[in-house]
Amino acid sequence: MGESIMNAFLSVAMKIQSQRHISAIKNGFTTLLPIIIVGSFCTLFSSVVCSTTPGYLSLANIPGLSFLHALDPMFTAANYGSMSMLAIGACILISMELSQNMLGKADWSVPVTAIACYISLVANVIPWSATAASGEVLEGTVSGLAASVTNAQGLFVAMLSALVSTEIYCRLVLSGKLEIHMPDSVPSNVAGSFSILFPCCLTVFIVSGFGLLFTSVTGMTVPAAIIRFIQTPLAGVMGSWQGYCILILMTNILWLFGIHGSQTLKGIYEPFMLAAFAENEAAYAAGLSEIPTIINTPFMSCFGTITGAGVTGGLLIAIMLFSKREDYRAIAKLAIPCGIFNINEPLTFGLPIVMNPLLAIPFCLAPLASNLIGYFATAAGFCGRMVVNAPWTTPPVLMAFLSSGGSVGAAITQLVVILVAAVIYTPFVIAANSQAPAEED
Repeated sequence: MGESIMNAFLSVAMKIQSQRHISAIKNGFTTLLPIIIVGSFCTLFSSVVCSTTPGYLSLANIPGLSFLHALDPMFTAANYGSMSMLAIGACILISMELSQNMLGKADWSVPVTAIACYISLVANVIPWSATAASGEVLEGTVSGLAASVTNAQGLFVAMLSALVSTEIYCRLVLSGKLEIHMPDSVPSNVAGSFSILFPCCLTVFIVSGFGLLFTSVTGMTVPAAIIRFIQTPLAGVMGSWQGYCILILMTNILWLFGIHGSQTLKGIYEPFMLAAFAENEAAYAAGLSEIPTIINTPFMSCFGTITGAGVTGGLLIAIMLFSKREDYRAIAKLAIPCGIFNINEPLTFGLPIVMNPLLAIPFCLAPLASNLIGYFATAAGFCGRMVVNAPWTTPPVLMAFLSSGGSVGAAITQLVVILVAAVIYTPFVIAANSQAPAEED
């Protein structure tokens, strides 16, 4: 019975991991990650290097270094070109990943088609108002895209638009019924453009026509409906500590079966976590005192997977202090350099933790405790909210300090959760000592 349940669980996990839409979202966001890191560090540099705001801990406020303020426009522009274009980047990359899966080759017309479909669904007229010198209020509209369309606020809609438009386009191409065959004398690049002309046209017309029909019937735009009835409720679940803890637990259970839990579920949670982070980053860049969200992408890195999934830095400490097993200690010594950079495969598969009933318990409990401590320390104001998406390989303590924009409380909290994880792992490491003779026989 137990084996059949385990096999069923593994089968479901593998289907989730290999499902083409989830895989496209996961791979798309993975490709987008460097730009996200660049954008968030531009915000950090703008604040801690270039800011001349009185009271700010910034290099430009140090006498003799005020010239650094001249670099602020560079970082501001770079941030706008990265963080304020997340939805566009996600739409392009997700459509490319999905088309590669469906067509088996790169089709460069796909991202252009996906962008056209996305923009056809969103409002492309921006209202404006101004007060003239006479006091008269002037109003009008201008063609363009609002920031909420291109930045993280439009991320979820852009993602769904990319999936739907690419699915339609690829199915039309694979049908082979809409291809225009040109004479052999026509250059191959020109012939290739004409061969996908009808699939491109039909895809854009289908999506934009649906948007028009939907608005005519419901009085709402498609993006507004998606945000109201899908994105906001799901974001509420992901952003609550209860829903987040369930996500962390599921991630670590998958690891116990040898499946990379974060990568398996990333396509499901990443859009919401990233959108929440972008809200914080934008508020931080604007110099606002209130940072809106607690749970987001860097929060997960700081308290969910610090030193590796399962917060196995605590296991390393427990082994080095209390383990009498030579095999455990030998593997732990090899794993320490990896753990410093949040890589724990040597422990996961070396001890192993995978399929190990004894270590499975603390492997699930430690990250739950870590995240809850991080959450309530942040809610209480001791730990700064996360506003920078530091690389996931950034060592502990430094990661929390950078991710929070320089909060000492965040660095202390991250150190505390690793020590708490060590306490959680310790009884199980001691219990494992008695297993050594049996294993050596």
